[in-house]
Amino acid sequence: MNAPPLIEVRNLAYRYEDGTEALAGIDFDLYPGETVALFGANGSGKTTFVLHLNGLLRGAGLVRVAGLEVTKANLPAIRQKVGLVFQDADDQLFMPSVLEDVAFGPLNLGLPPAEAEQRALRALEEVSMAHAAGKAPYHLSAGEKKRVSIAGILAMRPEILVLDEPTTYLDPPGRRDLTALLARLPQAKIVVTHDVGFALELATRAVFFDKGRIAAQGGPLEIVERFQWRLRAPQQR
Repeated sequence: MNAPPLIEVRNLAYRYEDGTEALAGIDFDLYPGETVALFGANGSGKTTFVLHLNGLLRGAGLVRVAGLEVTKANLPAIRQKVGLVFQDADDQLFMPSVLEDVAFGPLNLGLPPAEAEQRALRALEEVSMAHAAGKAPYHLSAGEKKRVSIAGILAMRPEILVLDEPTTYLDPPGRRDLTALLARLPQAKIVVTHDVGFALELATRAVFFDKGRIAAQGGPLEIVERFQWRLRAPQQR
């Protein structure tokens, strides 16, 4: 890669308060334009790892985002650069209307209300949800909620998207729509997923986590075949 990495992680280690070792010396780079799938069993360290990328967790070692080390002083800037989309969209949607939800982040940045609303509307257009701006989030389908939660992140204009099990709760049409949406977004992406089919459609590289370490990385199909990582059906609701 000629461009410098957007994310650079060196020797990252983390223990939970009960002494459980969650990460045991992770080295990782993410480059512009990449989509990297993170595979591994539950408890292998994937989600703990991505929570370090915008400072929600802080362990030992180096984490650098777009040239900025993840320190307390740099967190506001880093959290604009790294947009984290949670597994359950209901964890991100809490305002009375879709438009208010998507405008919440820009307002928090100190943007004037009119500018925050314009950013929100543009983000909703990006995810094909502008028609739902006046709706209450709880009236939306699971797939629509996922799109709106992504719009809320896009309104912050991040350089990197981090998505935790994004196909959870989606039916096949919702999953196809999400795959198409993510494929056309220009940001570099890290996707934590058990959904191998989704990862094979989207990812340019895969990383396999095992007991807090990176066991291997390479092409998505190569990693799937090497570890016999089977297709998991996404949950629906």
